[in-house]
Amino acid sequence: MTSTYPPKVSAQELQDTVLVAIDWALAHGLIVRPTKDKQLTNNAAVTHAPFALYPTPFPRKEFEKARHVQQPWNTLIHKMSQDDQLISETMETLSMLDDFMNELYQIYLTVKKEGVVQTASLGIHRNDYLLHAEAGADAKTAKIQQVEFNTVSASFGSLCTRTSELHRFLLSSVKGYAGDQIDMNQLPENKAIDSLANGLAAAWKHYGNPEARVVMIIQPGERNAFDQRWIEYNLLQNHGIPLTRLSLEDLATRAQLNGTTKALVIDGFEVAVAYYRAGYGPEDYHSKKEWDARLLIERSLAIKCPTVAYQLVGSKKVQQVLAEPGRLERYVDKSTADAIRESFTGLYPLDSSPEGLAAYQLALSKPDDLVMKPQREGGGHNIYGQDILTELKKLTADERNAYILMDLIRSPPLDNLMIREGEIITGDVVSELGIYGIYLADGDKEILNEEGGHLLRTKATTTREGGVAAGFAVIDSPLLV
Repeated sequence: MTSTYPPKVSAQELQDTVLVAIDWALAHGLIVRPTKDKQLTNNAAVTHAPFALYPTPFPRKEFEKARHVQQPWNTLIHKMSQDDQLISETMETLSMLDDFMNELYQIYLTVKKEGVVQTASLGIHRNDYLLHAEAGADAKTAKIQQVEFNTVSASFGSLCTRTSELHRFLLSSVKGYAGDQIDMNQLPENKAIDSLANGLAAAWKHYGNPEARVVMIIQPGERNAFDQRWIEYNLLQNHGIPLTRLSLEDLATRAQLNGTTKALVIDGFEVAVAYYRAGYGPEDYHSKKEWDARLLIERSLAIKCPTVAYQLVGSKKVQQVLAEPGRLERYVDKSTADAIRESFTGLYPLDSSPEGLAAYQLALSKPDDLVMKPQREGGGHNIYGQDILTELKKLTADERNAYILMDLIRSPPLDNLMIREGEIITGDVVSELGIYGIYLADGDKEILNEEGGHLLRTKATTTREGGVAAGFAVIDSPLLV
């Protein structure tokens, strides 16, 4: 690869390539609903999903490192979900400060007291990483550092697969697209959509009722429905398994438990797998009836993806606790712990412990070197720089317990072109790599453990957050260098 990337082409060549890319996206389902102000009646309009025109360079060694540790991560998350001591330790205080986490924790306690009906659980996870390079260091020395691990609603498995296919198509079909700067073997194959569907199919098969269905729990009026629809189509076409998309509000009025078997029954059909693509934030629970529906599902015989325990151990607080010395070794052997810990960045509590008080002082003196994180998913919630000082002034010492601090990961910037609603956006970008993991277990028995493909989200360096659905980033694919 030459030093000039992406390739320099004429304005006409660039426009022609963009038009081909948009046409391909629209023809192959790389699409989303437009924003509400651009909608037609009855949702009868789509736009291409935001994408990077060229794949973004990413160190092959670091990409393979992230893939290599995903299966151990899957096992780790499952073991943590079965560790009542860990969940109690992290949630007893947090639940008093965060109403959303408290509602989840109360469901966990209720079901634990009543007795878990379904011992099998399905995890569709995603580990997210940024490249980090010390100030003044050569970008070639950049190493992956973990941003977070996601245990609920790990999205874009379908659209990232289509984006990988888009870049392969452009490379093979558009003359002069990348000159001689890209070789096809630098574009890793991405089977995320197949992996996610295979995981759901494995859980459905394990449930053991061929007449049962998979239910995907969604937000009403989901804008990114096509990412979900591709899973639905894949599951039906490749496995013959029907999937029904319903909101928590739907389940509150239409679902019930069989009094004998505790099977989850909706409109007369039995549910084998309850797959959450919503329910990861307080905005999905508009009233008590949504929480009642969540409790009903957790009480049921349906295999949950995820269980409430999985969702609790996916909190930022658990991520911070897991970075403490010796914590990983509770669940995995030393060599595995070392491999996982290699990608950890600095993580600090904001509690009343000596470590928490030291972190508080660090935030006051060096806020630009840190990120302040609440227990939220979905993008748009983190606090940066001087805003950290503003937020800390609002909080009591007890209220600070609801947050953690993380060292700011400094990614070396690269050039790329981003396409959003037909507009070409140029400038320096950074990319966040996500590695999917699929894990099915019944109690301590591991049934399926796979690395399940990848997601690359690329954003302008001026943007702090990384969510595609939240409007911060575009979907991309890695160019391994």
